[in-house]
Amino acid sequence: MQDPAGANRGPFAPVNSIPVAVNPNRGLNCFWEMPFRTHCRITMENRHPIDRLPCFYQINYTQTDVPDDVAYFPAQFRRVNPLSYKEVYTILDRIDGPSHYIGTSMGWGINNNGWWGEGGIKFFMDGDSDFPTICGTGTEDYFGGSYNWDVDGQYATYSTPFMGMHQVLQLDGLYNSQQRHVMYRWHVMDPTRFQNDLRVTIQAQGWRSKGRFYPGQHDICSVAYWYQALPTLPFPCLPDLDALEIV
Repeated sequence: MQDPAGANRGPFAPVNSIPVAVNPNRGLNCFWEMPFRTHCRITMENRHPIDRLPCFYQINYTQTDVPDDVAYFPAQFRRVNPLSYKEVYTILDRIDGPSHYIGTSMGWGINNNGWWGEGGIKFFMDGDSDFPTICGTGTEDYFGGSYNWDVDGQYATYSTPFMGMHQVLQLDGLYNSQQRHVMYRWHVMDPTRFQNDLRVTIQAQGWRSKGRFYPGQHDICSVAYWYQALPTLPFPCLPDLDALEIV
C-alpha cells in the first residue's frame, strides 16, 4: 500500500520486545493485557493535514470472567521541549494506589554538546518527599546499557525483550548535539509496586569539562505504563499537532 501523504517517512527503529514490537513496514504491535469488565471503546484521531489516510488494524480480545481485584491499564504521554534549566523531567505524577508501574518509553533530542545521560531516574512512592525509594545511577543504566552505550566511539543500539535503545538521528561525533534517541524499559519481571502514591522523574544531567555536571535543556518525551484500580486522576492534555512535531 502506497503512502501518498508520506506519513511514514523517517528512520525505521525496530523494537523486538515481548509486550511491544515495531516491524517493517509500519507494523506497530502491542500485547499489554488491558482488562475490562463491562465494555470497551477504542478510538483513533487523525492529526495529519490530509483528511483521509489508509489505516489497518486488528484487535484481539477474550470474553471471560475478570476478577474483582484485577487492575486497569493506563498509559500517559508527556513532552517538554525544551526542558527548563536545572529542571527535572516528570515521567509520571499524582498516581494513587495500590498500583504497580510496568514500563517507560522515552524519546530524547540532545540540545547540548557532551555526554547527556548521567541523570538518575527516581521513584517517589508511598509518602516519599526529598528522597525516593528507588534512585537510579544514570539514564543509560536504567535502560539496560552502560557507559554511554559507547562501542568504539559510536552509539550501539539494541532491542531486547524488556529494554532497548535506538539512535534515530546520528551525527558525526559521539558527543555532538542534535542527536536523537529512543529508549524503552518494561518492568514485566520487576514491577514497581506501591500502596498509596507514585511520582517518577528523571534528571537531564550531563558532564562538562573538569568533571562538572551540566543541566541539559533537551527535547524529552515519554509514555508511562502502569496498572491501577479506577478512577485515575485527570491526565495532562495531549499537545496539539504543532507541539508534537519534531523540528
